[in-house]
This record gives sequence, C-alpha cells and structure tokens, in this order.
Amino acid sequence: MPPLVWYFIGLVLFAAIVYWLVVMTEGTYLGTRPVAWLYDLAAPRYDRIKAVQYVYELRYIGIPLLEAVDDSREWKLLDVATGTGRVLSALEDVGYSNGRLYGVDRSLGMLNGAILRAKQYEHRTEYAQQDAMHLGFANGVFDCVSCLEALEFMQHPKQAIQEMLRVLKPGGTLLLTNRVGFDSWFFPGRMSKRGRLETYLQAEGLGNIRSMRWQIDYDIVWARK
Repeated sequence: MPPLVWYFIGLVLFAAIVYWLVVMTEGTYLGTRPVAWLYDLAAPRYDRIKAVQYVYELRYIGIPLLEAVDDSREWKLLDVATGTGRVLSALEDVGYSNGRLYGVDRSLGMLNGAILRAKQYEHRTEYAQQDAMHLGFANGVFDCVSCLEALEFMQHPKQAIQEMLRVLKPGGTLLLTNRVGFDSWFFPGRMSKRGRLETYLQAEGLGNIRSMRWQIDYDIVWARK
C-alpha cells in the first residue's frame, strides 16, 4: 500500500480519536480540568444547544422534586454538576415556599450562567465551585440530591454517587440520570447502559428505585436513601 494511503488512514484514525475524546465524551477521559475548560467554552450557548423544553422540565423535574419534600417546613436540595441551573430553575418555576437550593459545578462559566438565571431567587439559592467527588458539605444535610446528564462525564461516577449519598439525609430523595442511548457505548468504564445504575443503587441499599426514559439518550432514575 502506498505511503500516502497509510498517511491518510492514520490521519483519519487520529481525527476520530480526537473527536471521541473532545466532542463525544466531552474530555472526560482527559481529566477533570479539560472537562471544566470545555464547559467554560460552551457556557454562553449551552442553553441554546440543549434546547431545554420548559414544560418537560416542570413535569419530570420540578413537580416531582417538590412532591418529594415537605414544603411546609424548611428543606434543602443539592444539585451536583448543576450547569446553568436547570434543576434549580425548574423548582423555582414550580413555586416552592420553604426550600433552600444549592448548586455546585467545576465550571465557573456554567456557574456564572446559573447565577444570572436565578437572579430573582438569589436570596434562597447558592452556588459554589466544587468537585462532585469531594463535596464540601457535612453528612446528611440535604433532603434531596440531584445530578442530571453528568455521571458519564465524571472519572469516578461511583465515588460521586457515594458523596451524594453521604450528604443526603436518611429517607432523602436521590435523582440521577444514566446514559442509555447508542452513545453509551462510547463511554467505557462508566455505568452507562440501561439498568446498571439501578443495580448499583440497589446494591448500596437504596429503596423505591424507579426509572423512566428521559429525553433521547438517558433514563431518569429516582431512589430513596
């Protein structure tokens, strides 16, 4: 085979690997800093890229989360890898009364977007730059912990879940998503693919585990500690 052909094949393979590392898996196999950097770059247009549908956010996130707590008393929710604050925004749109909402993310660009989004609710919403594997909260302080469309982009998803369970109160609600679409095959070493997350949560002693399809590529999974 002519050297030029081998060169072309190598170039195509290199481009495919770069595309997988940077675009398809959003830097997760390169480390946490590249992931945060890529999200910083995408932050100004992230909401347009996701094309979040208001009615679905209320139906599948805001309303069920509010039903999971007793809004007649003070309660707390932590949203891990909060991005531009879609979970907190959904709860705000539902109209809670006594909740205190916290969002954490490694990307400052995404957090800045979340802060702007929640400007009118800033008196009861707090944001901080934190790593999901090392949450800066005491044990058992949250009534709910959520993490949407992010586990597959974490180097150690099980460690992140352990941290979420650590800060979740006994009897508290855990809301996660798991990548199950065709793209899940491109995330080796993660819990992607249907049923894996549910099996892990059951092994960790969680109860009332239920899941449903979420958008196209995900299942949304609910569980109780």
